[in-house]
Amino acid sequence: MKVIYPICCGVDVHKTFLVATLITSEGITPHYSKRRFSTFNNSILQFKQWLIDNNCFDICMESTGKYWTPIHNLLEDTIRVTIANPKWVKAVKGNKDDTKDSKWIGDLFRLGLVPGSFIPEKPIRILREYTRYRYKLTSCKSSEKNRFQNAFTVCNVALDAVVSDMFGKSASSITDYLISTDTFDPEHCSSLLKSSLKKKADTVIESIEGYQMTKEQKDRMVMIRSHLEFVQNSIATLDKNLDEMVAPFESAIHLLCTIPGVDRNSAITIIPEIGTDMSQFTNSKRLCCWAGLTPGNNESAGKKKSVRITRAGVYLKPALVQVAHASVKSNKSPYYQNKYEHIYKRRGKKRAIIAIARMILTAIYNMFVSGEEWNPSDLYKIDMPQEMLERQKQKAIKQAANLLISQGIIKASDISMV
Repeated sequence: MKVIYPICCGVDVHKTFLVATLITSEGITPHYSKRRFSTFNNSILQFKQWLIDNNCFDICMESTGKYWTPIHNLLEDTIRVTIANPKWVKAVKGNKDDTKDSKWIGDLFRLGLVPGSFIPEKPIRILREYTRYRYKLTSCKSSEKNRFQNAFTVCNVALDAVVSDMFGKSASSITDYLISTDTFDPEHCSSLLKSSLKKKADTVIESIEGYQMTKEQKDRMVMIRSHLEFVQNSIATLDKNLDEMVAPFESAIHLLCTIPGVDRNSAITIIPEIGTDMSQFTNSKRLCCWAGLTPGNNESAGKKKSVRITRAGVYLKPALVQVAHASVKSNKSPYYQNKYEHIYKRRGKKRAIIAIARMILTAIYNMFVSGEEWNPSDLYKIDMPQEMLERQKQKAIKQAANLLISQGIIKASDISMV
């Protein structure tokens, strides 16, 4: 096989140390040099200098948890670092140890058999840390809301079966009243209801009467509510910081917001995951595959097995699916709604949503490459009424006639006669 990197290094990374195998090719036979370094900063800098002294500027290491990140941070300014998915560099069982792993990674990388993972620039990586943390806080917020609601259910309070939102004004007033008092006054409880919920006063009272709530249960509800308020304040603070951090990407956010179903929060979630430089991906199909939106390819002996999508895109895929659901219900344009209706009749609703998410990601790729706003090539077939099509047709005929007149092929009088 052809040698792609005559001088390279394979690195096996662990929490406290790394094993590096430097491979130098002189003719056909490779020569190996192995060293072990600590993962402390001063030792990583010694590793960097060792690579430079040996004229090695291409290394490959396995993406083991977050252990590769400190090494990548200190090497990326000088060394070309390739981060490999573990499935591409996994050694054969029964013949692996730390030294052999680094040699195996180097041998595969030397022959160009290891595809590199997408690692964005540092500003994008920092922004990604914030958006992913926001996702975790939002999930925590939903969990605390469910926990608060369940705390009343186990105390024989069926308020959630009457009101649509347990955290609305009326429901919050009632839950505060139940937690703060040991007696239940139906008249006072009815006076806490607002607007349209006053019509359901009897039903609300009926859902609460006979409840059983101990002091310990009330204390737990107070703790849950205080934690929920803390999480909400943390999300508000994080959003404020995010607004300042995304200032350099306002033009990209504006582009994404032209897509039906994409709002500012969705755009801020998508950009840190894929970046704005699409040169990292060969084409839109490669991007969709990286995001886990492409059907799998698993065929053997002429039989196709599972074609389910992969588990990639842990943060990007849910955001795109959420955008897809919004786009098929959007009043901005019926484009994706019509596409969705044509697909789900044949393939089902779940596959149809994944297909719409892939269409949106393909559109994002092309928009970042061209810098143009959302404008699909077949939009006129779905989005434009017949009168607009007729106007565009007449305009095209007029432009063609003017071109023929300017070239002297026909005369203006001929047009007027027609």
